[in-house]
This record gives sequence, structure tokens and C-alpha cells, in this order.
Amino acid sequence: MCLRFSPFAVSGLETVIGLYGETLEIPCNKGAINAKEVMITKWKYDKGEGLSGDLLVRQNNQNVVISATDDYKSRVSMAENSSLLLTEAKLADQRTFTCMVVAGADIAEYPVNVVIYKTPADLTITGKAAELEIGKRTKLGTCVAQDASPAANITWLKNNVPLVADGKGISIEASVQVDLVTGLSTTSSVLEYSAEKEDTDAEFTCSTQHTVGAELVSSPVIFTITYSTENIVLQVIAQEPLVEGDNVTLKCVADGNPAPTSFNFHIKGEVVKVEDGDTYTIANVSRNTSGEYKCSLIDNPTLEASEEVTVKYLDINLSPSGNIVKSAGETFDLTLKIEASGDSKVSWTKDNVKLDKKPEFTKLTYSDSGRYECEVTVGLLRQTASFELVLHEGPFVNGKITHKITVVPTANLTVSCTVSNDFGTDTRTINVSSHQADDSDQTKVVVGVVVGLLVATLVIGLACLLYKKSK
Repeated sequence: MCLRFSPFAVSGLETVIGLYGETLEIPCNKGAINAKEVMITKWKYDKGEGLSGDLLVRQNNQNVVISATDDYKSRVSMAENSSLLLTEAKLADQRTFTCMVVAGADIAEYPVNVVIYKTPADLTITGKAAELEIGKRTKLGTCVAQDASPAANITWLKNNVPLVADGKGISIEASVQVDLVTGLSTTSSVLEYSAEKEDTDAEFTCSTQHTVGAELVSSPVIFTITYSTENIVLQVIAQEPLVEGDNVTLKCVADGNPAPTSFNFHIKGEVVKVEDGDTYTIANVSRNTSGEYKCSLIDNPTLEASEEVTVKYLDINLSPSGNIVKSAGETFDLTLKIEASGDSKVSWTKDNVKLDKKPEFTKLTYSDSGRYECEVTVGLLRQTASFELVLHEGPFVNGKITHKITVVPTANLTVSCTVSNDFGTDTRTINVSSHQADDSDQTKVVVGVVVGLLVATLVIGLACLLYKKSK
């Protein structure tokens, strides 16, 4: 039988991508083979230098015969659709495989180019720096993408933002090593970085996006950023308000990293050195504790901070106080002295009823009797003082005491007056009529005379005219 090549027997070169280590299916004529018409299907591969190697062959519906004698002998087989199955794909399989088909008197060949890809086995950061110093370019670490094909491209990121080499604060150098046995590539990328204070707690990662597969991202690393102290703050730690007898703690806070561990505290003109600590406590403060306090670095005394400490206090002195007995008509001077750490507010009450102003007693009357209390506040501080004012009757005149009240009744009234002393109590009532006077003077005068040591108490008083002989 005479075989001839069809003018369309050799098609364009097709490319098939396989994954390293997995089974690769290489189609014959893109899978468009009519098995009923095919007499012989044969696979071969390009060995280079113009040589080819046979892999396997199948005639009509007979079993496949493997003709390969090299590594392919245990790795090749043929599918029902005449595709070549290649197990455990390797980089060495990146070559041209050709499917030769004999159908009737025609022979056709379908070459297929094979490319093998492999994603990196892992992406890790090695050789990490112990710490980064501000303003000093330091080797941060090396990102390694191991065993890939083709070689991986690595990107460095800070807080998920890509870093770009600028020849100054950022330097990135990449290198590739190829395994002589497997042909796989390992990419190493070295990052040198000049840190800033803002890089504290920043997360550094590296990533690679391979031709096949998902993006790989390394585990994040955080570096200690070291820098000298530039700012110092003095904190006053105390309850509010700070009052006499309390404790107050001074704390010196510096922004250096590592932070200073020893400080000088300036206490009322004296310098107190505190080592392995950043606080100083003043116990049992008094008003004399108030003033300016400072702290500074031991190795740099010019770097200091200050803060005012104010001890709140409130002292009041009400004179007179306690129980005060006075007679009607007398003058009563009241003095309130205040010593406080700030502006004070004073309020007065009489018998728990708020007064509009401080009470003044230029001429005492019975209505002035009662319990007076003043409340003084300065911020959250509060002090109170009080006195009880009791009024007795005025002096006797011929063994009698006269108390006169003037009223203008608008209706008929019945009034009563109750008086008492050590000998007992007596009450009198009087009816007061309302009528028009010719001179338009509606004033009614009621005079009461109380004899003896009597203390008068008005139960209901609009007018009172009473008298009682002395016992």
C-alpha cells in the first residue's frame, strides 16, 4: 500500500500547558480524530538535534504498544481519543510531541508544544532584622519563592501597599538560582529599608503572582523601630479634685524607643533621681504642695517637661455660730470668712428655705428667729456652717412688756396670741371688725400688754392687743 501525505497533514503548532508533577493530557489534532477511520496512531517526541524518539503506537483497535525505552517508558499511555497521557510532568517535558495518524492512504502529523509551569512551593521571609533604626537603611529580610517555573517575581509590601526601590530609603535586589536536577527556579529578594517613626507596628509582607495559580502572600512580620527621645511629657495622676491628705503621682513619659527607664524629678527646688522607673509619688499633700513640677532625662537634662499641681482646699469660719440668744430690737453682726483655692459660691437658707442673699440683722424682730445655714462651694468642694437664732422679749417697763402690731383689716378677723414662761402658758383671742373711717384711715391699732417674764408666740397674727398681770 502506498501512503501519501495530505497537503494539510501538518497543522500549526499547538501549545499545551501542564502543571509540574501532575498528569498532562496532550490532544491529537485538538481531539478531532475519527477513530473509525484511523488505522495507526503513533506518538513521538523531539529529542533535539533533529532526532526524534518513539513513545507508543496503536493499530486499528489493537492494544497500545509502548515503544519508548527511556524515562517515558513508565510514564506514557494513550487515551481512547488518541491523546497522549504523560504522568509526573517535569520541566524536561518542555518539548514538542507529535501525533502521527494513518487514515486510509493518508498520513497526518500534529505537533504539540508542551510548557510546564510550577507555582512556588512556599513564600517566606528569612534573615529578619532584629530591629530597625530610624534614618538608617537596614537589611529588613529576604523573601524566598522556592522551586517555581518560570521564576517568580516578588513584590514587597508595607501594610499591603507595594514598596518601590528609590535608591535612597528603599533598596530591593532580586536573584534567581536554578536547580540543576529539577530545573526549578528559586527567587530571592532582599529588602533594605530606612524606617520612620510611623513604621511602628507596620506589617511587612512579600507576594508573588505566578502565571498559574492564586497569588501567594507571606506571613506578615513586624519590626521594632528604635529612635531616640524627642519629646517628653509630665503627667499628673490624682483623683479629682486633689485635696489635702491625698496622694499625687508624677509620671514622666518619653517617646523614645526603647523608652528611657530613669528620670530626674524636680520637686520644689530639689532634684530627685528615679532609676528603673518613671513615676514619683507625693503622699499626704497639703495646700503648700501646689506649684510647678518638672521631669527631665538623666542623660539629657535639657529635655524636660513641666506641669502645675493644684491642691484644692476650702476653709470657712462663721462667727458667731451655734445657739445665739438675742432680744428683739438688738443689732446682730454676722461674719463669714472663707479661705479657698479658687472662686467660691455662697448660698444661705433659713429653716431649709433658700434666701436670696446673706442675712443682715440691723434691728432684730421675732420673725428673725430660726436656724440659718450657709453653704460654700469651690468646684466639687463643699463646706457648711450654721447657727440657731432665738429671740427673747424686750425689757420690762413697770413690770410689763408691751408689744404693738398695726394692721389694716379688710374683713372681720379673730386673732389669738399665745404666751408662755416657766410658770405656764396662756392664750387670748380678740375680734377685730372692719369698717370705713371718716378720715379714710383704716388702720386699727391693737395693743397687748404682757406682764412678767413672758415669751410671746403668735399663733395667727394679723393684729394683737393682749395683756396679762405679772405673776
